[in-house]
This record gives sequence, structure tokens and C-alpha cells, in this order.
Amino acid sequence: MNDIEKRDEIPSTKTLSKLGITAVGCTAGGVFLLLLNLFSGPLGLIAGGAVTLLGIGSFTSKDPADKKAGSVIMAAGILTVISRARIPLLGPVSGTLLAIGAVGLFALGIWNGIKFLVGLKKRS
Repeated sequence: MNDIEKRDEIPSTKTLSKLGITAVGCTAGGVFLLLLNLFSGPLGLIAGGAVTLLGIGSFTSKDPADKKAGSVIMAAGILTVISRARIPLLGPVSGTLLAIGAVGLFALGIWNGIKFLVGLKKRS
């Protein structure tokens, strides 16, 4: 739970900025995964490969937050490549996981956005 949900006190600027950044990042990530799931055929393979390479680049960073984000991006790219390669059993499963992840990220972004707006309202 968050400080905003526990008390009626005014939330700190740090708490609000964290909620806002998380809301924007998760919403953008969910939309990006939904768009990535729309690519089909060779374009989907290329997009998935590019996302995988981007994730590998972030994963090699020394910052723990970048490593975490890189692993998620890399996993999304790998799932995209697998789902577009039409592997009999893994293709549909990876496509479903990609869609579930997209909807989950989008929902988490909206939830954090609502908490951000509630906290912002308490500050005014």
C-alpha cells in the first residue's frame, strides 16, 4: 500500500513523482506491447529482434533499474519473435503471454495514474 491510501495526510513530492513516472511508464509500455503484438510476418520478426537487442543493451547496464527494465524489454522481444515465427506450440502461448503482459502493464499504469491524481488533489 501507498502513503496516499493509508493516511489522509498530504503526500510528499517524491511519492507523487514516483507514482506519476510509474503511471506514464506502465501505460506507455502497455501500449507499446499492444502495438508490437500487431506486427505480423517478417515485420514482426524484425521488430521483435530489434526490441530484443534494445533489451540486451539495457540489461548490460550497471544500474539495477536498467537491468530490470532491460530484462522485461528483452523478454517482450523474445516473445514477439517466438509468436511471429509460427512455432506450433510456443507461438500461440507466447502471443497470449504478450497480450496479457500488455493489458497488465496498461492496467497498472492507469491504476498508478489514478493514485497520482488522488494524491495531487490532496495537495491542492
